[in-house]
Parts: sequence; structure tokens; C-alpha cells
Amino acid sequence: MEPSVAVVILNWNGKAWLERFLPSVVQSNYSNLQIVIGDNASTDDSVSFIKNNYPQLTVLENNKNYGFAGGYNHILSRVTADYFVLLNSDVEVPANWIKPVIDLMQSDATIAVAQPKLKWQLKKTEFEYAGAAGGFVDLYAYPFCRGRIFDTVETDNGQYNTTTDLFWASGAAFFIKSSAWQHVGGLDADLFAHMEEIDLCWRLKNLGYKVVCCTDAEVYHVGGGTLNANNPYKTYLNFRNNLLIMQKNLPKSEAYARIFIRMCLDFLAWLQFLLKGKFGFAFAINKAHWHFLMQLDMTSKKRTTHQIPLLQHTGVYSESIVWAYFVKGIKKFSGL
Repeated sequence: MEPSVAVVILNWNGKAWLERFLPSVVQSNYSNLQIVIGDNASTDDSVSFIKNNYPQLTVLENNKNYGFAGGYNHILSRVTADYFVLLNSDVEVPANWIKPVIDLMQSDATIAVAQPKLKWQLKKTEFEYAGAAGGFVDLYAYPFCRGRIFDTVETDNGQYNTTTDLFWASGAAFFIKSSAWQHVGGLDADLFAHMEEIDLCWRLKNLGYKVVCCTDAEVYHVGGGTLNANNPYKTYLNFRNNLLIMQKNLPKSEAYARIFIRMCLDFLAWLQFLLKGKFGFAFAINKAHWHFLMQLDMTSKKRTTHQIPLLQHTGVYSESIVWAYFVKGIKKFSGL
């Protein structure tokens, strides 16, 4: 029998996405599969929609909106399977998207996390911003992807059809062994949303696990289904959480030097927003830095004894991706 898989979609007021993409998930071709809808206290009628139209699915409800990280922690504490798949509600899947990933993960006991290729649902020849062909970070923990650096997204011509170790996998279609999830205690609920999957992968990599992309499978992500890129709150979460996970996961010998340089680079982003008149986004960076500093003591208590120097990890670009992209003009991952 194939390993048991639970595909878990965390929903918050997402009836429109469920109506549009849940039919493709239900048609997934995998023999040992359960599909779970975890609801984060939605105020629309998405829960009644599921119960009325998909009575064969499991619906688990949270008593309030715990965000992406806390929401999944609460839901997955009630789910039993060999593998969890955290799937965004705005993702369309082909029938055979699960088995290739599970087969790859089964082939190596040290693989804890994997993702399929993420393509853009609105133009399926292009990679999707949130994950493309797998996540990397640079010397200062800036995240980017095979197939997407900053706002430059590549067309998928098979150029990244290789299985390679990543630094992080996208939370839009995130496969994880349940034993690994339990080993590190799931996602960090204090992050609320954004960067929580990078933090989880980083903690696992510090323990010697691998993160990979299975390019024999692909899914199609709309992106920005809950919080779009034009929302300053998203900017706040990304900038704050990136600093928090650096403090949590870098060795002390390099953490604060890298964080200081990273905050200086953030200042350049702040200046750019200010010059463009995007004052809400500039304020979001100010707020992110302030809250990071206010949480220094709390975050330090989350550090473990298992920090590995950043450049010893796979999936790390040993230079600055900011310099490579904006100064050297390198726009594609293959040019790094």
C-alpha cells in the first residue's frame, strides 16, 4: 500500500477559490489519500458550501483565525497520515501531482520536505512567483527561486528539470513527512503568515534533513489569494519575519552581523518606497524593524543548539542576490 497522504487546504473566507479549484483536488489520482479542509473561522459560507457539495471530505474548524502558521498547527494536530500536503486554496492541480513527489521522498529517508514545480495558473507556461522550481536564499537570507528572482519570473522551458537540494519549499504546495513536522513542532505561529515555510525548512536543515523540488510534478498557483502584493501588511510580515527567522536559525557567530547588513539593505528598499511615494510600504518596513527589535528576547528563546553556518547549507547563494540582480544585471537563476 502507498504511504498515506493528507492534502490539507487551510481556508479563510475562500469560497470562491474552493468553488474554482477544489474539483481538481478531488480528482487527484492517489490511492491512499484523504482531503481535509481546515477552516480558520471563516465568516463567509465556505464551510457550508463544502459540507453541502463535498460531504466525502473532512472539514475541521478552528475557533478563530490563527493565521497560516497557527491555523495549520491547530488543524494538523487533528490529522493522521504519513505525509501532509499543505495546499493553498488558489492552486489548481493535475490528476497525477502527488505520486511523483511521494515516490521521490520515499527514496531518501533524509528528505523531509518537497514541492512540485509551481507554475502560474493564469499563464501555465510561466513559473509562479511564490515557489517556481524551488527556493534558495542568499548570504543575507533574501529568498528567491529557481525561475524567479525578485520580480523577474521566467518561462518554464525545462531548464530546471533536475532534482536538486533546496533551501526552502513553497508553502503553496508543501509536502512534508509527518514525522519531520512533529520533530520540529510544526510552524512558528508567532510568524502568523509569510516566511513560516522558510523557517520550518531552515530548522529541519539545521537538523540534517533535506528539502527538494520534484520536477516530475507541477501545480498551478494563482498567487495572492488571501493577501496580495499591493497590501503593505504583506510587506510588513515579509520584512519582519525574515529578520526573525535569521535570529532564530543562524549561529550566534554570524547572526547579528548578517542581520545588521540585512537591515541596512532593507533601508534601501525603504528609501525606494519613499521616493516612489509609497508611504504605506515605507512605514511597513519601519514597523517591521521596530517589532523585530521588540521581539529580540522572545525570539532568542526559540534558538536551539542546532545552528549550522549558512554557507554550509545547500540551497544558499554565496553572494548578495541584491547586488547580482540590481548591479550586475543577473535576472535569471541560471546566470548566478
